[in-house]
Amino acid sequence: MSGFVDLHLHLLPGVDDGAKTLDDTVAMARALVSLGYVKAAPSPHNRAEYAPKNECLEKLVSVQVALTEQRIPLGLHANSENFFLDERLLDAQKTPSARTLNELGKHMLVEAPYQATLPALKDILFRLQVKGVIPIIAHPERCLEFEAKGRAAEAVAAGANLQLDMAALIGRYGPNAKRLAERFLGEGLYAIAATDAHSPLKLTEWVGDSLAALEKAAGTAYFRRLVVENPERLLRGEPVV
Repeated sequence: MSGFVDLHLHLLPGVDDGAKTLDDTVAMARALVSLGYVKAAPSPHNRAEYAPKNECLEKLVSVQVALTEQRIPLGLHANSENFFLDERLLDAQKTPSARTLNELGKHMLVEAPYQATLPALKDILFRLQVKGVIPIIAHPERCLEFEAKGRAAEAVAAGANLQLDMAALIGRYGPNAKRLAERFLGEGLYAIAATDAHSPLKLTEWVGDSLAALEKAAGTAYFRRLVVENPERLLRGEPVV
C-alpha cells in the first residue's frame, strides 16, 4: 500500500517562514515518516522577501542528501506556494519567477488572500488556464473569498483544484475554518489534503489527529484519494480524479 504524500509544507530550512534550521527540517521529516508519509514537495513561499527559486532548489537537493544520510525515507520533490491568486500571478507566468509543481507540469500551488475577496476569480482562473496553468488553491477554508456560499464550487467548476489544510478539521484555525473545511469536504470539492507544516513543534500530534479526523469525515476511499492517489498523480503531471 502506498504511503502518504504532502504537497504543501514549509520543510526547507531558512528560505521562508517555515523550518529555521536543518535540525528543524530533520525533525519534521522524521515526524512525517512516522505517520506514514513517503513523499513530500516542500513549498517555500514565492515572495520577494523570501529566498529566490535557485536557492530553494539548491536547498531541496541538500536536504534530500541529509535525509538520505540519516536514513529518513522521505522522497522530496520541487514545489512552491505562489502569492497571490490575482493579476500579479498572471503577469508572472512564463517568466523565471513562475514556480509550478515538480518543475515539470502545469499545476501551480497558489494562495488566495486571507482577508480580501476576489471578484475577478473566475476570470483569473480562466486566464491562467489559457496560459497552460492549473491552479491548486491552498487552504480555501481559511480565505474570505470562499466563505460565500457556492464560491468554492464555482472555483472547482472553473477548473481549479482545492487543497485542504487538514488541521482545519481539528480546529487549529478556529471554528469558521473548521466549518468551511467540513462543508467543502462533504461536497467533495477537495482534490488533495496537505499539512502546511511550518515547524516540528508537536507535529506528530497534530498531524496525526488531523489524519484521523480526515479519514473519519471523508471515509477511506476519499481519504486515500486526498492524501495518496491525487498527490501522486500531480507529481506525475497528471490531472486529479
